[in-house]
Amino acid sequence: MQAFGHIKRIVVAGADAIIIYFDGANLDEANTACHQMLAAIDARRASVRHNAASEGLEHNAESPWGWLRECVPSYDSLLITFDMTLIDNHGVYRALKALSTERINTQPADNKPGFGNSVIEIPVWYGAPNASDLSVVSKKTSLSIEEIIELHTSTAYKVYAVGFSPGFAYLGDIPEALKCARLGTPRKRVPKGAVAIADRQTAVYPSESPGGWNLLGLTAFDMLLHTDQDSESRLKVGDVVKFVSITEQEYKSALKVEL
Repeated sequence: MQAFGHIKRIVVAGADAIIIYFDGANLDEANTACHQMLAAIDARRASVRHNAASEGLEHNAESPWGWLRECVPSYDSLLITFDMTLIDNHGVYRALKALSTERINTQPADNKPGFGNSVIEIPVWYGAPNASDLSVVSKKTSLSIEEIIELHTSTAYKVYAVGFSPGFAYLGDIPEALKCARLGTPRKRVPKGAVAIADRQTAVYPSESPGGWNLLGLTAFDMLLHTDQDSESRLKVGDVVKFVSITEQEYKSALKVEL
């Protein structure tokens, strides 16, 4: 399957899945191209459902694009799973190429999909005793603890992917000066709400788990939205996040509210 548009590579990931890798001058451009494709797919499926409803028809698996099961975006890739009884990977390829061609003909080149303008603020108690590698990060980066906190809170981060564990959102990019290698030996236990950095990424541990990232502090911000039936990630791919420094007392007050 030959690449086209902003797609640089297409890989078959099984009988019912393909992975599309996107190109760009940097990671953010590749991620934007990924979400342009995802937005186009969502728009097409919504259009099919609307047309079916207006004609009094039921939208089902036999409908156009009814073969699509799931789209899972990541940093620069999109995993697409499909019903192999209705279509094969070459059919999916043709549908995506046709969709891309239609968008080229109808959408200006500089028209990028919006991910929403609201910024989600996450309050952090930096240096919390059970979640602090600030001295380690200081040695790795030659920054003071105050500079580490200042750099970490000065950037608005984009959610590139959600995975590893439910609610674990990969945010980037942290400032170059704060770039920090993972721990040589991962911890067996990282507390819930630990705010951490690794390489050019930052994240919040949504629950207690093993982990090898450098810990900066704790937040009472619950990374999961809970219902009677299920829990889902509070952050979605494309969201914008900013960290805000708070005191120990403010953290404890916020923790009581969350509980």
